[in-house]
Order: sequence, then structure tokens, then C-alpha cells
Amino acid sequence: MSSTASAPAKAGAQFHDVATGPRPAPGHVENWSRAEIAALFDLPFTELVFRAAEVHRAHHRAGEVQLSTLLSIKTGGCPEDCGYCSQSAHADTGLKATKLMDVQAVLQAAAQAKDHGSTRFCMGAAWRNPKDKDIPKLAEMVKGVRAMGMETCMTLGMLTPAQAEALAAAGLDYYNHNIDTSPERYGDVITTRSFADRLETLENVRQAGINVCCGGIVGMGETREDRVGFIHALATLPEPPESVPVNALVPVKGTVLGDMLADTLLAKIDDIEFVRTVAVARITMPRSMVRLSAGRESMSEATQALCFLAGANSIFTGDKLLTAANAGDDKDAALFAKLGLEAMAGESATHSPLSSCRA
Repeated sequence: MSSTASAPAKAGAQFHDVATGPRPAPGHVENWSRAEIAALFDLPFTELVFRAAEVHRAHHRAGEVQLSTLLSIKTGGCPEDCGYCSQSAHADTGLKATKLMDVQAVLQAAAQAKDHGSTRFCMGAAWRNPKDKDIPKLAEMVKGVRAMGMETCMTLGMLTPAQAEALAAAGLDYYNHNIDTSPERYGDVITTRSFADRLETLENVRQAGINVCCGGIVGMGETREDRVGFIHALATLPEPPESVPVNALVPVKGTVLGDMLADTLLAKIDDIEFVRTVAVARITMPRSMVRLSAGRESMSEATQALCFLAGANSIFTGDKLLTAANAGDDKDAALFAKLGLEAMAGESATHSPLSSCRA
């Protein structure tokens, strides 16, 4: 087999030309350089997607996609000024702030999600950070959802080491804390916390033994260089995230970015560029679950199919993502039937990467 036909992983610290250079078997964990990631983005589209599909099949079962459900357990009133977020207190979206949901109501929603085929239940609260008094209630939610046999994830803002340890003790599988964009672009999107604050919470979560869910949003008016920096920041964390959500911006009227990008070409990332981002995420983080997240409701079936081919193997299903519209269970079922995809079973969802077998 020629070197150009092998999968595009890296070996050692030596630079390998991703277009022509030698590449060992996929999955070797290395510190990708920005130049190497930029070279992946620059590959001919069909070549990039082909290589991403090779890497995906080396580590995950082809044709299986995990169904996840995301519930807002505390909506609105967040003091952060994230420019994309309708739940920010700085946004003028008319969204009414709510209190933290009761445990039983959350568990009822989780049971419904399981009945509809979800194996992962994600709970999000619009906080800068949770208060210590909220942790016992959050822990009960985690325990209850896990008792149903579902994978659990929470996103609650910044966490202290003690809070992360308490959630780990309750059995939390994943904690979501996105870096959103490249380190250089971050300050243009959020000013109430720093990129370093994000990394600190990720380290607290990792030290507590919780799996990391970390990704971001594309289509916020960033450049490709920013998308390179975004993937580079994720792939070169001390340990790459086990879960990488890739979101397309949903411009919401009344948010900074929603008002700035509404009715402009920047408001929606080019579909091919979005697929490229998914493919590069798959190649640089081969063992991670790459999650096709917000913005999917406006994507064509063809674009979603290309994302699955490029290595996306998880979606959020249901009619709503926190406060934004989502494709819905029936529409997803029809798409899966058309593409011949299967929903990932519960047992394989938690430990989806293949250990030795290849699909």
C-alpha cells in the first residue's frame, strides 16, 4: 500500500506532510501542530473525508450513531456575556429565567428520552458556576439518570475541584465545558471569563476522574485560521476530550452575534467548510465521540450524511436543544432509515471506541 493510501495519523514529534508524507496506523496520540492541522483543512475535500472515514472505522463501528438528549434544567439569567447565547442576562431575547428543576421532573424527562432511543442524557444549567448548595440536588439527578442505564453529562459553568469531585462521586460520566473557539478569537465572543478559566475547569473535571466533553461553535464570523486554532486547542490538551461537540451557530435575535450576523452570509458557515471541520476533528482526535450538535435543524440531509461519513457519531435528538429548535425524533428516524444508520445501543454507547476489532 502506498503512503498516500494509509490513514492520516502522526508519529513522534516529526512533521509529516499530510498530503504526501508517511503516516502510521491511525490513533497514535501526538501533539499536532497548527501547520499540520491547517494542511488537513487544505486537502481536497474528497480526500479529507476519505481519510477521516478511515480513521473513524479504525476506532468506531461504522453505521452507528449515538442518540443523545439535552435538557435545560435551569434556563436563563446567566451573568456571562457569551455573544451567541440566548440565556445570557446581557441578551435581549425575552427569555424568562427559571429556577433549577426538581429532581423528579428531570428524571421523568430522562425516562422519556430513553423511551425515544437516547442512551445519553445531558443536563444544562445557565450558570456562571453552580453554588455549593445546588450540588446535592445535581448529584441526585446524576444518580437517578444513571440508574436508568443512561450515560450522563452535565454543563453547569465553571467548577471548583470540590464540586467536580462531588459530581464524580455521584457517578457523572461526562462534564461539558466548551472552549467555543480559538484562543485568539475567544475574547471577541466572551469577556466575562477567560480562555484560561475554561482550561482550569477542564483540569478540575479531569482530575476528578470525569470524562471531558469539550468542543465549540463554528460560523461565528471566524476565519479558517480560527477553526484551525480551535481544533488545535482541543487536540493538544493534556488528554484530548472523550467527547467533542461541533456546533454551527444558530443566530438568535437579541444576542450580540445573532444581531450582528443575522441576514448576512456570515450567519451560516458554508456546508463544505462545516464538514471539513468535523473531518479534521475526527482525524486529530480519533478515539473521541464527535458530536453533531446545534445547527443541525437547518442542515440538509446531504450535509448531515457527509458529516456522518466524515466521522460524526453522535447527535442530539428531540425537538429542542436547551432553548433552540432541533430536528426532532421523527425527522431523525426518517434520516437514519434513508441512510441505513443504526442508533447506538446503550452498552456500546459508554465505551464506543473499538479496542481491537474494526468495523
